[in-house]
Amino acid sequence: MSQFWLYFQLGLEHVLDWNAYDHILFLIVLVASFSFLTWKKVFWLVTIFTVGHMLSLFLAVYKIVLVNTTWVEFLIPVTILATAIFNMINAKKKENKNNVGLLYFSTAFFGIIHGLGFSSYFKMIASGTDSVFLPLLEFALGIEAAQIIVVLGVLLLSFLFQNVLQITRRDWILVVSAIVIGIILPILKENYLAL
Repeated sequence: MSQFWLYFQLGLEHVLDWNAYDHILFLIVLVASFSFLTWKKVFWLVTIFTVGHMLSLFLAVYKIVLVNTTWVEFLIPVTILATAIFNMINAKKKENKNNVGLLYFSTAFFGIIHGLGFSSYFKMIASGTDSVFLPLLEFALGIEAAQIIVVLGVLLLSFLFQNVLQITRRDWILVVSAIVIGIILPILKENYLAL
């Protein structure tokens, strides 16, 4: 297997690993209130998130930014909880009436936090590598491919539940956000106690 595919696959598997599902949970709540009809907003949200976490991933790997991993591990579930609560508060609003500016800003900030979380994993797998730039780029591309898979999966489920099973948009958002909150609260408590 070439080096490109090795690091690309590591990035892909790191996001899609069911034992490290926090990134998947964030992506689920990030796009739960959108549909294929608002693909442009989804595209910009995911792009902003990607830029945020790629920037912090590069800065952390090159030791320009150093952050305590305990804080990062605590803040990741906080970002998921905050996004789920935002969804629940805005569930009644129409898709195009959400406060998108606030959502874009918070998504960029949350992307930075998630990128810092990826950096500790990447440092571990790339230790001993002469040059980290190309492996880091390949790893980041794998992460982005995994994000596209998750986002398309959520949008497809949203379409099926809302258009085939006739679940209202509001109910879809509330149920998805509540499930994610139920999953993330124990993780948040565990990481809070570790501080």
